[in-house]
Amino acid sequence: MKKAIVTLACCALIAPLAFAQHQKQTATTTEPVTVTGTFLETTTQEGAAANYQPLKTLVVRADDSNNPGNYVLTGPGHVVNKNGEVIKTGIKPGARVRVYYVKLGDSRVVDHVVVLD
Repeated sequence: MKKAIVTLACCALIAPLAFAQHQKQTATTTEPVTVTGTFLETTTQEGAAANYQPLKTLVVRADDSNNPGNYVLTGPGHVVNKNGEVIKTGIKPGARVRVYYVKLGDSRVVDHVVVLD
């Protein structure tokens, strides 16, 4: 009988601890962040390719100008056909192209070129 009473007393003391819910406390702080940078605007130019050296320079003669534009090509994958497939061969002189570029200082750096022919 003493054993039963001691057992019940122990269960009565331990049960609340077993079913107690633990609440996790978190603290949130906010800090302002300043982001600085330069906004680069992409421009397009359409015309006929006059000269092309893979991974170097593309010279395009615009329809509305007698002065050819020089564009700097860096890295692979910049020249695609009108279906978006990468062109790994040279662009033939006279081929119709659309150049998407960004002006950085005196250079016009190509984002990509679409060969229209």
